[in-house]
Amino acid sequence: QVQLVESGGGLVQAGGSLRLSCAASGLTFSRYVMGWFRQAPGKEREFVAAISRNEISTYYADPVKGRFTISRDNAKTTVYLQMNGLKPEDTAVYYCAADSGPERTTPLAYDYWGQGTQVTVSS
Repeated sequence: QVQLVESGGGLVQAGGSLRLSCAASGLTFSRYVMGWFRQAPGKEREFVAAISRNEISTYYADPVKGRFTISRDNAKTTVYLQMNGLKPEDTAVYYCAADSGPERTTPLAYDYWGQGTQVTVSS
């Protein structure tokens, strides 16, 4: 049974930082592209960042470039999202996801999802 469990969300002031973690189990972690998505109330789920299987290539949505950093530790089967310079518009539920295909930004391409962790940025 595949499980993706996010942690690290919370309430932070604008300009602050958070580090999200996503621990994976039940799958061969190194064979999956890992991504982070977010969904704000009343909005569609949107791509945030993705990282290749070999940890070399990373991809970011324009709104988070230069502020967020995705990384992974295949030995620990965990993917991370370091979020700096947080803004109120970053407020959302953040989800990690695993994709058995190539690096992609569309949610429909991803095979497995976590339950999400709330990030709230106050102004």
